[in-house]
Amino acid sequence: MAVSNGECNGDWLGLKGRICAVTGAGGGIGAETARQLVHAGAHVALLDRNVDTLRGIAEELGNAGGHVMQIACDVTHADSIQRAADQIHAAWGPVSLLVNNAGVLYADALLDISIDKWNQLLSVNLTGYLLCSQVFGRQMIAAGGGALVHIASIAGSVPQPYSGAYSVSKSGVMMLSRQLAVELGEHGVRSNVVSPAMIRTPMSEVIYANPQVRERREQIVPAGRISTPEDIAGAVLFLASDRAGYVSGQEILVDGGLTQAWLGLVPRPGFQKEDAAASSAA
Repeated sequence: MAVSNGECNGDWLGLKGRICAVTGAGGGIGAETARQLVHAGAHVALLDRNVDTLRGIAEELGNAGGHVMQIACDVTHADSIQRAADQIHAAWGPVSLLVNNAGVLYADALLDISIDKWNQLLSVNLTGYLLCSQVFGRQMIAAGGGALVHIASIAGSVPQPYSGAYSVSKSGVMMLSRQLAVELGEHGVRSNVVSPAMIRTPMSEVIYANPQVRERREQIVPAGRISTPEDIAGAVLFLASDRAGYVSGQEILVDGGLTQAWLGLVPRPGFQKEDAAASSAA
């Protein structure tokens, strides 16, 4: 079997020297994605509304010899995104990978949520993705190509009740990515989505603080555990890489098999796991 140049030089993913921007990079999925990109040899700009949250990861990666920069950026404001893009371009050149990851979550029933909170969530989780895709997408087009990877959620396909606009925003991200894939394909720009299911991040940690909740969640996942930022970052790096060069407009659902287990959670006398075991023993 032929061996590619990337495999010979250890750059199997083809990300060495790639200029990347990761939004919401201060923690959770964003920080781990940045970490894995740097380990793959990429130059990574860490973007977050609160630059203080970036210092720890920036120092860690910089001390390890990585090429990183930290930039305060509010994804709800096009001017803020443009300033970040200009700063990256001046230092390293045009961005060829954008990871749209910044996100927020509020608990609210749809009949009770205020329009202000609805718009606030959508401005970060959906409109922010569009604005970043516009600004960095133009850089990619000028440079001859690139990749957009958007973090959505299983909640974009399965309604997550009492979470306000969250499911709506993530469903919108999925369609946004598909439309970008169609419109930007002729320019060599790919667009894809990674959708986590249940994952432990700083934003969701309050849920897992209750050990009974954690154990119950683990029990319903075929993989037997809750996902980690490392699981999600691995899928992001694949979609960002040359190995996914013909993949666009797609979604990778990282759920440990959860969505395939729904029927197994429905009581079916005579067809439960213990029934099958008893039948085999007989």
